[in-house]
Amino acid sequence: EDVACIKWDDGKANAVNLDMISTMNEVLDEASGSAKSIMIEGRPGVFCGGFDLKSLQKASEEEVEHLIDRGGELAERLFTFPKPVVMACTGHAIAQGAAFLLAGDLRIGATGNFKIGLNETQIGMTLRHFGPTLAKARLAQTFYTRAAIIGELFDPDVAIEVGYLDETQSPQEIHNAAFDRAATLAKLPTDAFKMNKLLMRSAAIDALKRKEPL
Repeated sequence: EDVACIKWDDGKANAVNLDMISTMNEVLDEASGSAKSIMIEGRPGVFCGGFDLKSLQKASEEEVEHLIDRGGELAERLFTFPKPVVMACTGHAIAQGAAFLLAGDLRIGATGNFKIGLNETQIGMTLRHFGPTLAKARLAQTFYTRAAIIGELFDPDVAIEVGYLDETQSPQEIHNAAFDRAATLAKLPTDAFKMNKLLMRSAAIDALKRKEPL
């Protein structure tokens, strides 16, 4: 039904590393030409656990910066993707995983004992430019300090109020629900969707391109 379904499952925590970023860009290249909407689905219990911290511990400062920059570029690509992007958040979405949710157009989360959020402060890391920009663009202002400065993690129901998710479904129903939403969005006029998305997000997009916080 004109939906590109991207299943993301590394058998572990769906950590973000250079291989993952490269593969995701390849499938996005394919989807951009063959589909009218895309759906990105995590593995059961985990959407994304953030950057691969084990590889970062062994990396040089330059390698760390390169990985984080590439992760930010992928989030920016999703945020500006010309076709609707539906996220099926199948479980935990931590740090960069939460940033990817903020970059999606429609985010459906699985109900359960899962945590979602930008927890960089909690683990002693400083947000890069794309974190605050995406947060300001998508999070509810009343939660901004708790979510982006304190780094609080939220369960799926509260994550709707915060702005990480748009709705929740049971783990058994999340795939079908996300696909149905993507199929509906695929029927939208492509050019109008693309232009209105870029117009409504223009300030955040300009900040991302300058690599400065919004």
